[in-house]
Amino acid sequence: MSGQGVFAGALLALEAPRPEVLRDPTGSAATRRFDVYRNNVAVALTEALAAAFPVVQRLVGETYFAAMAQDFAREHPPRSPVMALYGAELPDWTQRFPPLTALPYLPEVARIEQARREASLSADAVPLDPRVLAELLPDALAASAPRLHPAARILRTRHPALAIWGRNAERPDLAQSPPGEVLVTRPRLAVRTCAAPAGTAATLEALARRLPLGAALPAGADHSAIFACLFNAGALISEGDPEP
Repeated sequence: MSGQGVFAGALLALEAPRPEVLRDPTGSAATRRFDVYRNNVAVALTEALAAAFPVVQRLVGETYFAAMAQDFAREHPPRSPVMALYGAELPDWTQRFPPLTALPYLPEVARIEQARREASLSADAVPLDPRVLAELLPDALAASAPRLHPAARILRTRHPALAIWGRNAERPDLAQSPPGEVLVTRPRLAVRTCAAPAGTAATLEALARRLPLGAALPAGADHSAIFACLFNAGALISEGDPEP
């Protein structure tokens, strides 16, 4: 392993031995300086993850989260100097992390938080005015193909992850949400998170493949409820809008 590899590995593992090649200006081993720097790196990475996943941190506790963050950092060191992007792999990682198997809902809560972060960083776009579709004749409506807002994210949950997130994120209106589909959007400045009716995920996935509405809306689903959800959340943009 290269000197840089040894240095990086030691930075991300608090129990790892200090690189022997490090020396201070006097030529002595720079043990104390390295320890300070390594601790600063650990704190910075933990704080970045806590900022992105505050509910996950609250659910497991600050002390456990800090230890978990170090294990995560060893497997997923930062790939970008932009700390706002760090930790995208955490939801899937928590699902594979053996000590967290007793919390099967945690990966889904983490996915909601990651979706909210992605939405906050996505490009701006003007949501589709529902009156545009309301003015279309039935055949034209079925043939129309509105596109997803760049901030729109849809999740499927097997556990009451949205309710758990809502109880811990000062969203009491979501505290009774059952397992199902979760829609995250940012039509303007604020990120929105809401329960979505069954079939919303299938609709958005079909629209993402550029299918028309007539083919995108699943049979048997409540199409009116899906439309109301998507328009209230600002999850669609006009098919004629330029790519953001």
